[in-house]
Order: sequence, then structure tokens, then C-alpha cells
Amino acid sequence: MANDLMGLVWLVVLLVMSAFFVGSEFAVISARRAQIEPKADEGNRFAKITLKAMEQVSLMLATAQLGITIAALLLLVIAEPSIHHLLEIPLGALGLDYQTTSIVSFVIALLLVTYLHVVLGEMLPKNIAISIPTSAALVLAPLLYGVAQVVKPVVWLMNQISNGILRIFGFEPRDEANTAFTLDQVEDIVAESRKHGTLEDSSATISNAFEFTEKIVGDVTHPLAELVTLPTDASPAMLQEAVAEHGFSRYPVKNEYGDLIGYWHIKDALTDDEAKFSLPLATKKLRTMISIPDSAELEDALAQMRKTGAHIARSFSSDGKITGCLFLEDIIEVLVGEIKDATTRR
Repeated sequence: MANDLMGLVWLVVLLVMSAFFVGSEFAVISARRAQIEPKADEGNRFAKITLKAMEQVSLMLATAQLGITIAALLLLVIAEPSIHHLLEIPLGALGLDYQTTSIVSFVIALLLVTYLHVVLGEMLPKNIAISIPTSAALVLAPLLYGVAQVVKPVVWLMNQISNGILRIFGFEPRDEANTAFTLDQVEDIVAESRKHGTLEDSSATISNAFEFTEKIVGDVTHPLAELVTLPTDASPAMLQEAVAEHGFSRYPVKNEYGDLIGYWHIKDALTDDEAKFSLPLATKKLRTMISIPDSAELEDALAQMRKTGAHIARSFSSDGKITGCLFLEDIIEVLVGEIKDATTRR
């Protein structure tokens, strides 16, 4: 009796074990890298391990399958006989002969264990992992990754055998989870959608998005000779005059050596103190101008400017020479079309 009761304890343990491996398997497949990577960049240790697991998806799935198989076999070897023996007691009390009691209790135990394994050990964790893939991956993937490191030699051997069989039939095994579409795939989807009239792109915004990824900083940089600049000792009056004449809201600033050191915004010319109207603007309030190589991709430049909050950046060549200025407005215009500066004269 004691051994049979212990078998029920093992039933619970093995169901939890099966649920863990099933949930881990679907979490690694269902989670999107795009939602895990930001957390890893923030220093989340679980997210970093989850990314490692997603980069070794073949190993993770093999580990999960091994765990599920072992749990299923142990359920039949340990849990099912215990339930079988426990059921023989009430069935025997009904006056059934030994052979009938044994067969009926075996069938009931087998059906019960199978039902619990399928529902609690497989279907429930699968549905949970699919419903909340990111949260499930952050919790389960690191644990699965740890188990995989322990059983890696066995799993590696099994994985190599399965990969070899795949290659025999002309399939290429994948070692990394990829839950995102490639640029070419998205472009094909958009083209097909436009062809069938299910997607409108009259402003060419979507089409420009694909071209945007091919442009570099040098394609939209304004050369030094074309820039309207102000000196470091510019006053609010000079800044207002520049706005009135040229209509731009931001102006690069050159020092006495001709180097670009920052930029003024039209807001810097606003003052109620007439005495300060003709005095130089405070250079400590000069807005930062970051430097970006003219060979950098435009989306990388946009990311840098958004991160620093800069609206103007210096562009420089491979030999370190400043080649001009990159305006945030110009980058956005490449993506969505022409944007009019509110102060620009047309």
C-alpha cells in the first residue's frame, strides 16, 4: 500500500515534469526575439539565457522531447501499476474474480494515466506557452537551457543522428529560432497585397520603408558649403534674423576654426530681457551635435539620433574629415515623404 501511495506522488511529479518540458518546447518556438532582446539589453539575466536557448533551438527541442519521452515511460512504469493495484481493492470487494478485477483495473488505470498525461502534461502547458510566449520563455527557457547543458552529450548524439536523417531526405536542419519575417518576405507580402487590392500605399510610405534600409548617411548629408551656420557668439537677435531670412528652426554653429560644435534652436532666441537681446547666447546651452560616419546605414543614424535626442548630426568621412550635417527631418522625409519645417519660407 505504501509503495502504491508513493506511486501517486510520482504521478504528480511526472506530470509536472512532462508539463515543464512541453511548455518549454512551445515557449522557445513561440517567443519572438524582438520582445526578448530589449529585456536582455536592459541586463535581464533570464532574457540573456533565453536568447541563448533560442539560438540553439535544435538542442532545446531535442532536450524537451527526451524529457517528455522519459516522463511518459515512467508514468507507465511507476504510476500506472500503482493506480492499477489501488483499483484492485474496491473492484475485488465487488466480488469480481481475480482475472476480471486485474483486467478492469488495468484498463481504468491506463485510461486515467493517459488522460492526465495528455491533458495536464501536454495540452494545458502547450496552450499556456502559446498564450503568453514571452513570459513563458523567460521562465521556462532558462531552466530548459540548464537541463540541456547537463544532458548535452546524450542529446547531441541523438540530435546528430536525427539531423543526418533529415539531410538524407534533403532537409536542412535549423539551429536557431526565427519568428520574424525577412525584409524580402515582407516586401513580397506587401507587393502581393497591393496587387490584390487589400493594401493601399498611395503615399508610397511602405515602399519607401524598404528603400530606406538601403540608404546611407552620405546619401542625405548636406555638404558644408550648403549649410547656413551661425558663430559661437551669435545673439538672440542674430538667430531671429537667420530664421526670418532662411526660415529654418535649427542652425549649426561653427567656432573660430570652422569646426561644427553644436546647433542653436529658434527657442534659444526667445527672451523677455531686451538687454540680453544683443548679447551672445550662453554657449553652455548650445545643443549637442553627435558625429556619425557618412558610410553608416540611415536606420542606424536614426537610432543614434533618437537615443541622444539630437536633431542634427555631423557626418564624417573614412579619414575623419567632417563632410557636412545630417538633419533628422531629412531622414524622416526619406521614409514618409516631404516634411515642411513650420518656420520654413516656401
